[in-house]
Amino acid sequence: MSFRGELLERAARRGARVVLCEGEDSRVGAAIERLRAKRVIEPIVLGGAGLDPAKDPRLGRIAQYLRERRPERIRDGVHALDVAADPVNFGAALVALGEADGCVAGAVYSTGEVVRAALWAIGTAPGVSLVSSSFYMVLPGDDTVLTFTDCAVVPEPTPGQLAEIALAASRDRSRLVGDSPRVAFLSYSSKGSARGPQVARVQEAAAHFQQLAPNIPSDGELQADAALSLEIGERKAPGSPVAGRANVLVFPDLDAGNIGYKLVQRLGGAVAIGPILQGLARPMADLSRGATPDDIVEVTAMVALQSDGTTS
Repeated sequence: MSFRGELLERAARRGARVVLCEGEDSRVGAAIERLRAKRVIEPIVLGGAGLDPAKDPRLGRIAQYLRERRPERIRDGVHALDVAADPVNFGAALVALGEADGCVAGAVYSTGEVVRAALWAIGTAPGVSLVSSSFYMVLPGDDTVLTFTDCAVVPEPTPGQLAEIALAASRDRSRLVGDSPRVAFLSYSSKGSARGPQVARVQEAAAHFQQLAPNIPSDGELQADAALSLEIGERKAPGSPVAGRANVLVFPDLDAGNIGYKLVQRLGGAVAIGPILQGLARPMADLSRGATPDDIVEVTAMVALQSDGTTS
């Protein structure tokens, strides 16, 4: 079975309850119909024909929860109710409070709005300092899946942040794709073929990652062709544990990651599933505002697989 077909089946076995915050959007509505028809998840729909957070009996409790988490941002009780009534904040809070397994937004909301809601309500996982993202690039033929990280959230990561981004992507790779991560830190240089502060930054990130995760095969700095082609990898990085076989590609900054995934998607015919947020205490995903119904279905399935299925 193809990866994308298997993705929906694996998610269906999880039995997750996932909030979709933009029920008024026609693409989200079409996706919800497909998710229900295939029984991929149990959807909790906000907006459109779904729940109205402003009229939901849980609004007061969610407002109080958000006010306690962000007292420096929420002025008073009235402001707290306004914040809680926003579907993206309401949906994120349902996840944080254990009343849903995950949340999906971004067809209408911007990335900044989705990430802010996730941080306000859910927060980062223990030991994690930042939220980042990955796209799962399904190449033509539906057999090869590459993780591209970070393509949507952190503009100019430090070496330590790059290492943390790579670790979060590696952990999600096992759950979402089902194989073992092999991490390449990308650069315009391969193993010292060029020099400069940008190369040094990637080298430092790769070294830091090896300290964080010595059991995960990784290498860097590597050019993209050395990371993906066995022949070129053997020539440019002989003896590398991942050259030519990398499946987690860590881009040096957001410019490179965002441009890279869109080129592979538009010119290479790959399907881009994401962005999948990583580093949160519980799952929430940010859709591309250009998402199709199929995109929304597949991102929702990914969120279901990120979850532990322990709603109360």
